[in-house]
Amino acid sequence: MSNLTRDALKAMDKKDTLSSFRTRFELPNDIIYLDGNSLGAQPKAALAVAKDVVGRQWGQDLIKSWNTAGWFDMPYRLGDKLAVLLGADAGEMLVTDSTGINLYKILALAAKLNPERSVLLMENDNFPTDVYMAQGLIDQLGGSHTLKLVPGDEIMAAIDDSVAAVSITQVNYKTGRLLDMAAITAKAHACGALAIWDLCHSAGALPVNLNGCNVDFAVGCTYKYLNGGPGSPAFIFAAKRHQNKASQPLSGWWGHSDPFAFSRDYAASPNISQMACGTQPITSMAMIECGLDMFLDADMAEIRKKSNTLCDLFIELMESRCGDFGFELNSPRDGTKRGSQISFNHDNGYAIVKALIARGVIGDFRAPANMRFGFAPLYVRYVDVWDAVEHLRDIMATGEWRKDIYNQQDAVT
Repeated sequence: MSNLTRDALKAMDKKDTLSSFRTRFELPNDIIYLDGNSLGAQPKAALAVAKDVVGRQWGQDLIKSWNTAGWFDMPYRLGDKLAVLLGADAGEMLVTDSTGINLYKILALAAKLNPERSVLLMENDNFPTDVYMAQGLIDQLGGSHTLKLVPGDEIMAAIDDSVAAVSITQVNYKTGRLLDMAAITAKAHACGALAIWDLCHSAGALPVNLNGCNVDFAVGCTYKYLNGGPGSPAFIFAAKRHQNKASQPLSGWWGHSDPFAFSRDYAASPNISQMACGTQPITSMAMIECGLDMFLDADMAEIRKKSNTLCDLFIELMESRCGDFGFELNSPRDGTKRGSQISFNHDNGYAIVKALIARGVIGDFRAPANMRFGFAPLYVRYVDVWDAVEHLRDIMATGEWRKDIYNQQDAVT
């Protein structure tokens, strides 16, 4: 795409088949939001849902709403909607808890399903929570298992007959690098291992086909590309072939086969509901449906196509307009090998990102030098890419990022 201009990108927006979805989000006019890979924008429908859940369902109908408003069934209903989006069957997915808690459940379950094996395999550049949860589980298992950490591009070679389960993040949280779900899962199965996938940076960003790839288990969050709201509950996938084979360790009452019998002793549900623990956070869970319904209205292939174009444009403009300022591409250049985010490294990346945010261009920073920009195709426009790079070019040319206010560390980066 040579000789790019702002007008050319505005013309692309007019032809964009996904452009109407932007009107379904609550986005300030003066903001260019390139952080949907960390927290998705608010669907306009979410405010009405929140008011109804708090004002009527809780405020007026009180405890009756567990039945009359479908609170009890919500985790399963949302799970079945997610299943359509992620290539799973009804009854294989549940919205519940956090990604880390769900991963803990699955890793422990996988160790039970493969009792003759002692190795849990992970990437060493995984999101820290995944590694921390595995380390905590290893400690609880009392030395019977070990955690093996290798670089993401060495995962395939590291899978052997000692591995009980391989736990992989499909899209790397820093670089956006995309791993081959089908190939890695097939290698795991060929070696007798289970394949567990973290979909935090792929759900809602690119097509996912869990059953088509024969995946065993998966986890992911709903507050990034799926736009479920800050801290909205995560999801868990368990292929039906593994359900009722072994129980996960967090045996709360919602995972009981008959929770309202209030039996003294635990008896795990034989289906996906066994993956639940305690009472669900209904007020935050309810808003997830707003984002899911939008994705069910959209074409995932079109989302992926636009994502690649947005990312390609950003790389090209960064290198042509900001090429003299020391930025180093930290994402795959090939769109088939990345998710929907682009990262650039810079020694002063933190201050530069803060200066951008002050101008209304929202990205984020990951230590030690990684500037991340997420491109959510349902609401990011092509012209936003041009304007974001122009702001960045001006910040660098004027030295604006050097101001003291941008070099003071905030609690959240």
